[in-house]
Amino acid sequence: MNNFLLSIIIPVFNEEQNIEPLIKRLIPILKDSPYEIIFVDDGSKDKTTSIVKKHSEKNKNIKLISFYRNFGHQMALTAGYEVARGECVITIDADLQDPPEIIPQMIEKWQKGAKIVYARRNERQGENFFKKFTATAFYELINLLSDTPIPQEVGDFRLLDRQVVNFLKNLRERPSFLRGIVAWGGFPTEFVYFKRDKRFSGQTHYGFFKMLNFALEGITSFSVKPLRIATYFGFMSGIFGFLGIIYELIRKAISPESFVIGWAGLFTAIMFIGGIQLITIGIIGEYIGKIYQEVQKRPRYIIKEKRNL
Repeated sequence: MNNFLLSIIIPVFNEEQNIEPLIKRLIPILKDSPYEIIFVDDGSKDKTTSIVKKHSEKNKNIKLISFYRNFGHQMALTAGYEVARGECVITIDADLQDPPEIIPQMIEKWQKGAKIVYARRNERQGENFFKKFTATAFYELINLLSDTPIPQEVGDFRLLDRQVVNFLKNLRERPSFLRGIVAWGGFPTEFVYFKRDKRFSGQTHYGFFKMLNFALEGITSFSVKPLRIATYFGFMSGIFGFLGIIYELIRKAISPESFVIGWAGLFTAIMFIGGIQLITIGIIGEYIGKIYQEVQKRPRYIIKEKRNL
């Protein structure tokens, strides 16, 4: 590691038991180079903030941004990017599932010319089949529907060059899905592979429905394909309905006595058309909601306090 400033951004939310172990593993890795560790407290209700403050008093390289309430993981990362001063910036979660020990490998890739260095998981420890399946399905679905390919098996553990960080800071939209925005820029990219460990302490903050909402954010942020799919469904249902009318008219003309309207067919048709309509309205609603948020122009987050910044 050479004489350059390295910024580490760590979003935290109720991670009081993970702060101490994380700092103990980070400091030996960073001590030979100028660094800053920026904790972004996303409205924690436990002792997370006070523990970070205690360390920031002893070590001025440890810094804190604290929100009034929980604004979300992506907003916490955004706040970190806004204040980070490093020539390269690394984001990592506090649960120690992503090992800080591979940071030197990421820096080596960056020094060789990569603008983005992803930490890609080649093995997941302590996760059940359902968790692994949904994680895989998450990336497959996004890459199927999104116009921007997003690398699979990567999260928010990544290194960004100062040029990429400045690009993110200059964006005018609300960055609700940073993984997609980072990939959208098309900067030179490299990968470092690692085995993901079990969560050190506490419970994951990303349950099934939160991951589902995250996937919807990603899809609607980078593609209009869902709207096109809704249009296709509309055309298909209209064509099937028209063909059904033609079929019944011909059948009635050929055999009037056999023309009996069955409740099962009617019920199925109503459910099919009604389902398509609801899905279409929901998809349109997702996009209208994003437009509504952009037009409001509210602050992306509200900072309660800062330390060493």
